[in-house]
Amino acid sequence: MCKLVQKYNVPGPRYTSYPTVPYWDLENFSGKLWKSSVLKAFQEDPEGGISLYIHLPFCESMCTFCGCHKRITKRHELELPYIKTVLKEWKLYTQLLGTKPLIKELHLGGGTPTFFSPENLKLLVEGILRNGKKAENAQFSFEGHPNNTTKKHLQALFDVGFRRVCLGVQDYSPVVQKAINRVQPFENVKNVTEWAREIGYTSVGHDIIYGLPFQTLEDVKQTIVKTNALKPDRIAFYSYAHVPWMKGNGQRGFKEENLPSSSEKKKQYELGKKMLTDFGYKDVGMDHFALPTDNLYSALLNGTLHRNFMGYTPSKTKLMIGLGVSSIGDSWYGFAQNVKSIEEYEHLVEHGVLPIFRGHALTLEDQTIRKHILNLMCQFKTEVTQEEKELIDFDKIIENLSELHSDGLVTIEANTISVTKKGRPFIRNISMAFDLKLHRKKPETRLFSMTV
Repeated sequence: MCKLVQKYNVPGPRYTSYPTVPYWDLENFSGKLWKSSVLKAFQEDPEGGISLYIHLPFCESMCTFCGCHKRITKRHELELPYIKTVLKEWKLYTQLLGTKPLIKELHLGGGTPTFFSPENLKLLVEGILRNGKKAENAQFSFEGHPNNTTKKHLQALFDVGFRRVCLGVQDYSPVVQKAINRVQPFENVKNVTEWAREIGYTSVGHDIIYGLPFQTLEDVKQTIVKTNALKPDRIAFYSYAHVPWMKGNGQRGFKEENLPSSSEKKKQYELGKKMLTDFGYKDVGMDHFALPTDNLYSALLNGTLHRNFMGYTPSKTKLMIGLGVSSIGDSWYGFAQNVKSIEEYEHLVEHGVLPIFRGHALTLEDQTIRKHILNLMCQFKTEVTQEEKELIDFDKIIENLSELHSDGLVTIEANTISVTKKGRPFIRNISMAFDLKLHRKKPETRLFSMTV
């Protein structure tokens, strides 16, 4: 396995979208095209519901492992103006759709959503629901920081329909926590987890990261032991994505040599995965584990598991609208990303303009390849029809898969490509074989984190 790790530990996308952002066709994209694709997706399935992602960018301190878009501030007076702008952006979309859409999924991400007061978060969601209808079995979730998520936060969001909370744990080692500037005692995580269950949340998730600076095998072991003591319903066991070259990134608080080697990182993953499965968690998809009682595992079994810019979700909507700075929307026919400056975002929305600064309109080839990458990511297999072979360069994809096949990571039978159990840790590499844009134009500079 160590030889395979060395062989396949290369820079590669995480495939929350295809094409990946660096390969978006910016020249042939426009706000008009995006609006048209949003309307098309909505009109094709108006009763299927939509997904909403709302980006809340403020953090009181910089976590040095984080690659997300955020603004570091302690000025809480910024909360209300930002919320008002998000609600105005939402109104621009509902005016475009011409009706109150059915909201099937809503996620608050960041930044730190719990930077905002419980009252302001409730105000935000109530404002969203005034111009939308909550689906009967809607999935409302948010990301909580264990140090500042209060019982009032949990209750306020529960009152407006939230039933899932995801807590950023990362690692319990004091040395690692200090290195990543994320010092949070186990007691804080325990309190929030127990409060959520007392209130009635049906799914509590914990995020754990391996491959962090100064992190040892024992650190990973102890973190998972402590995590299991709280028995969260879902666990995201992420590989640390070291991308310090990205603009606005905070990954500058440690040196490259402070990170575990690729072989050590692989050992951390293998230990963590074995422990999680021994503790009764099911391997749902890349990085994700769930108890058999959680609906993410049910979605894997019934074939409804989906992956988008919010990660893995138990169901798919054709239209996902992103609200707030830097958020990305997905109409299936196209992607669009909002501007990253809060000041520019507020200026554009105030003037009645959707605050988009880049995007991509998917070609038929893009849509076909995206479908197969999603199948691999969510079902670990895909079947290519004869008609689809004519849309994509299937011979090139088979050629790209040849070494992966020889190494026992995939099986190829007629038109069906399946990921083997041995191949699951290399799912990003397998998906890269389908990424024709990546193969046609190899990046000249480093764009992605390492795959293993």
